[in-house]
Amino acid sequence: MSLDRQSIKRQKKRSKRKKVLMLILLPLLVLTLSATAYGAFLFNKAESVMDKSYEPVERDTKRTDSMPESEDTSILFIGVDDSELRSYNTGSRSDALILATFNAEQKSVKLLSIPRDSYVYIPDVGYEDKITHAHAFGGVSATLETVEEMLDIPIEYYVKMNFNAFIDVVDTLGGIEAEVPYAISEMNSLDQKGSINLEPGIQELNGEEALALARTRKQDNDIERGKRQQEIIKAIVKKTISVSGMTKYGDLMEAVGDNMTTDLPFGEMKSFFDFATAGSSLNIDTLNLAGSDSYINSVYYYQLDETELENAKNILKAHMNLDNGETDLNSPESETEQIEGNETAGYE
Repeated sequence: MSLDRQSIKRQKKRSKRKKVLMLILLPLLVLTLSATAYGAFLFNKAESVMDKSYEPVERDTKRTDSMPESEDTSILFIGVDDSELRSYNTGSRSDALILATFNAEQKSVKLLSIPRDSYVYIPDVGYEDKITHAHAFGGVSATLETVEEMLDIPIEYYVKMNFNAFIDVVDTLGGIEAEVPYAISEMNSLDQKGSINLEPGIQELNGEEALALARTRKQDNDIERGKRQQEIIKAIVKKTISVSGMTKYGDLMEAVGDNMTTDLPFGEMKSFFDFATAGSSLNIDTLNLAGSDSYINSVYYYQLDETELENAKNILKAHMNLDNGETDLNSPESETEQIEGNETAGYE
């Protein structure tokens, strides 16, 4: 093989790896549920979309200033229950909160689902309340500070998306395959009650149906809903890295652009390229917070189990290399899955 041909082959290989990372990040930034939408071969268009969505927030505190330095990072994905019908109310509550931590050396991601009714201290108002209310009290800033206070780890960045982004992304992918645990009758994104009806079983869901599955909790609780949201993220990942998903990045960017805000600069996103060298799979470890139902002054709350919360803190700190001790990364409340790719999707 000539030197020129070898050089061309190496360039193609590097380009292919960059594409892979963008495929991986896409579903993570789409919530609920959250995804980024850029590929290296659509770099310029992606940069334009992300610059449009860039919205830094004023934060009274930022734990990164007082925590040990680390090359690893974290992103809080915030799904909000606003829409055009609800006039994109700035006082809207967060309907889904998922924290993603990224370990650069392990090329791994941990997803922690935070129940929306969790009874936690909200620094912005100075008392305990449902964590979903933090966004209504003080928007993204109050939500970030609340999660940092709760988990005692730095939240480097946020990605906030509404229902429209989620629906559009799933529809752009041509739907996703997911398991419906029981018969569901839910309102749609226009708040029309009983307009989405699903039967139990594994099936293809469009955007509205996937949103209904992600939102419902009538027959169980926030923990089970959080697990469903994590499974939906995995389904989006699988569809995105498929051959059919590869052809739709431009449309995915358009779907996300008008319905997402983030303080993650486009230049900073390049650092995530290292995840492309993870090989033929990416480890995604899902975590859930155990707890119990509680009523305070006749109002329902989800009371987090303090022991399990402490365990989750230790797992996340270890994953981000923020502790000096030995921490068991395997939790009884966690589940690891490898998201498999293929050579057509750019995997080696």
